Amino acid sequence: MTWHRAAGWLAPTRTDRSVPRPLVAALVLGLAAQLAWHAMAPAPEARVRALPQAPPAAFLRVAALGEPATLAAATTLWLQYFDVQPGRSIPYRELDYTRVRAWLERALVLEPASGYPLLLAVRLYGQVNDPPRQRIMLDFVRNAFLERPATRWRWLAEASIIARHRLHDLDLALRYARLLARHTRAGEVPYWARDLRILLLQDMGEADAAKVLIGGLLASGEITDPHEIRFLKRRLDALEDRRDDGSN
Repeated sequence: MTWHRAAGWLAPTRTDRSVPRPLVAALVLGLAAQLAWHAMAPAPEARVRALPQAPPAAFLRVAALGEPATLAAATTLWLQYFDVQPGRSIPYRELDYTRVRAWLERALVLEPASGYPLLLAVRLYGQVNDPPRQRIMLDFVRNAFLERPATRWRWLAEASIIARHRLHDLDLALRYARLLARHTRAGEVPYWARDLRILLLQDMGEADAAKVLIGGLLASGEITDPHEIRFLKRRLDALEDRRDDGSN
């Protein structure tokens, strides 16, 4: 036994050798057993959580507590990072896109002026290499556009481009382009967006239909933007040149 000074007085201490050997052996065996158990135990399995169903819009309005824009932003942020879960990152193709669409619709209900749900639809979820899921996102954009054409036209234009180049569905792309032209007015959107249908008709080999459309637009007097008039005349000249060359 030795002595050490603590708080101004001497206190007895024991040396390591004074600890009973059976107690030391028990401590060592216990530590070894614990380490062995951790080493042999299976690694915890990362469980994938399914995307829950979106709650009713009325519930979200009440839950927003007078701050619907804040809740809409939080909702889209939560949805955007739902695929990143502890221990695993979920491919977008494994998500239930019907539920993804419902969450995006709820976000738009909370904040109709926001374009972020539509951006996620075309530039994030709409880019997955899965045609059925892509079509769900494009249909969501189409319906949202019809509610507010003047402010959501760009997303339908992108949906038309995705339909053309990712889905290779010219008919669907043309339907979206025609909706875009029908539900917007000159001056509301850039002329390239309103005239997207002309380029798609050419892609479909419908040169005559494209020429009739251009001629009708120029003759109607609806087009007043000199840049758009110049663009349409150039397209018409190009179509005429192709006909003279004998090409379709």
